[in-house]
Amino acid sequence: MMGGMAVHDAARGFERAADAYERGRPEYPRAAIDLLVRALGLSPGERILDLGAGTGKLARALAARGLQVVALEPADAMIRKLAGVERVLPVRAVAEALPVCAEAVGAVTAASAFHWFDGPRALRELHRVLRPRGRLALAWNRRDDDVPWVARLSEIVNRSEAGAPRYRSGAWRRAFDEAPGLFGLVEEAHFRHEHRLPPEGLVDRVASISFVARSVPAEREAILAEVRALLASHPDTAGRAEVELAYTADLFVYERG
Repeated sequence: MMGGMAVHDAARGFERAADAYERGRPEYPRAAIDLLVRALGLSPGERILDLGAGTGKLARALAARGLQVVALEPADAMIRKLAGVERVLPVRAVAEALPVCAEAVGAVTAASAFHWFDGPRALRELHRVLRPRGRLALAWNRRDDDVPWVARLSEIVNRSEAGAPRYRSGAWRRAFDEAPGLFGLVEEAHFRHEHRLPPEGLVDRVASISFVARSVPAEREAILAEVRALLASHPDTAGRAEVELAYTADLFVYERG
């Protein structure tokens, strides 16, 4: 519990999987970061909030552009990965109860995170802390299931989701309808890219999924064994020292009303 808000039970898996998350999750492609910085109107030295920062996949990229990043994340094991990163201030907090003064910031990001929030409540908090015409960028890395072996990987993963919030469901979009007039979409873009990693890195990628991480050990090991079997048998992955996991980075930029 943080700021009166309960963390979704499936998200507790992130406490167990911080190392796997850092090893197995992709970065965001340079072109997506370029567009994000431009669309948010950011210059080096400016401050930005990064919500649900995780281990800092986006926060580090923004800090590398010279921005001062306040990285907000409720999972202690995740946010510890950001300790000591230059120009990043890690803070334990949730999106629905931001420890920020009204109209204090001009830009906020949330990468692979917004679907975990209580959307309408988070949007009201974001409207409170953003300055007039301030901007919010939501980003996700989505596996490209047009690639046959990736589609098979998704089948293995999706069987275990058990009602956990997922970006792919599209349910996150309803928050904007349930909190009308607060934000308007101003830009949307999609960037195909690949994450090259060894087969065990791909296993880490699956192990870092919240509902896999929080499952009982026997169930988790069965899922990971199925992933290893796929990688060992599929003609596009068998015997390879590295595999290319195809993604599309989806970016949505909103302006405060």
